[in-house]
Amino acid sequence: MEEKVGVKKDKQFLGVNKNIFFTGLTSFLTDTSAKMVYSVMPMFLLSIGASKTSLSLIEGIAESTAALIKSLSGFWSDKIGKNKPFMLIGYGISALIMPLYAFVVSPLQVLYLRFVERVGKGIRTAPRDSLVVGSVTNGETGKSFGVQKAMDNMGAIVGPLLAFVLLIFYPENYQLIFLFAAIPGLLGILVIIFGIKEAKIRDHQLLKNFRFKDFSKKFYLFLGIIFVFTLGNSTDALLLVKANEVGVKVAFIPLVYLISSIVSVLLAIPMGSLSDKIGKEKLLIGGFLIYALVYFGFGITKNLNVIILLFAMYGLYSSMTDGIQKAFVSDIIDKNRKGTGLGMYNALLGITLLPASLIAGILYDHVNSSVPFYFGACTAVLSAILLFFYSRMPKEV
Repeated sequence: MEEKVGVKKDKQFLGVNKNIFFTGLTSFLTDTSAKMVYSVMPMFLLSIGASKTSLSLIEGIAESTAALIKSLSGFWSDKIGKNKPFMLIGYGISALIMPLYAFVVSPLQVLYLRFVERVGKGIRTAPRDSLVVGSVTNGETGKSFGVQKAMDNMGAIVGPLLAFVLLIFYPENYQLIFLFAAIPGLLGILVIIFGIKEAKIRDHQLLKNFRFKDFSKKFYLFLGIIFVFTLGNSTDALLLVKANEVGVKVAFIPLVYLISSIVSVLLAIPMGSLSDKIGKEKLLIGGFLIYALVYFGFGITKNLNVIILLFAMYGLYSSMTDGIQKAFVSDIIDKNRKGTGLGMYNALLGITLLPASLIAGILYDHVNSSVPFYFGACTAVLSAILLFFYSRMPKEV
């Protein structure tokens, strides 16, 4: 794989490319802020009168409405050959929104803030991933996204842990958590300004226009499989609600949430490197099957110890899929369209989350708490089967 001009191989920091490290550090700080908020958001929403359906709908609307921006920002970053400005704007919006949750009094106000915050994520995600790809050396896309994902998930450990400590000393004081969440978010902005360098490309490599036919059939088929999988992969908030119903006390919900993050941090880089060696499709198939097992377990169990084990397995699934899906997408896209292609991929995830969350919330509220998890297990198994046949297709398709 060719490198983008402006990123030198000798710019290393702690054993990884400097750009990839500082991009990961930005994700760590931002995710620390976000997960302080999101680890208690389901309980906060329920405390101000939200139902399971409205909880799921808030997540789905926020993600899906902002999804189009992910494609637009990816295309525009390819067009002008710059990623850093989009990262500054996107991460900046998130940093400003987090403390504002402290002042809301209704689920509708949460929806407004979630929408704006997801717009920020939509602006930054594809350009950030494109910058990671542009900083890759030796074709190690799986390892590079593994590093980024591991550091991102370190924030998913620290954030809930901080929320837990605050809840112990200030029970059910969600507003204090939201205010404290502003600090790591602002630190992430400073990292972008002073730590990340633009991965520029030559003028003749800039994307001039967008045409659907410029992307391969194999790319679109892979997006189709991801659509099927994501349809059963609703908001993680329902996992936390389920844990609470099984018997996990509210103060300990953030700790349960970070179990999966710890496992994902430990395994993200090894799994990313493994995917570079054995093939990303194989690892994704395994990840989908583990997801199916986890969701089936959430549907059938009422045992607290089993719930904890399932959260650990959920971390294993995350390490085998999240970063590796992006790495695989970047491998099958032309070098001057990576931002656009990654934007299309991220937009698909966001758009699909609306029907996925709506289906899960309705099933949870109006059928029973097990059915949405069984539905997710079925779509995961189907996705694994489809990906198996996909991996047998000729490379030139």
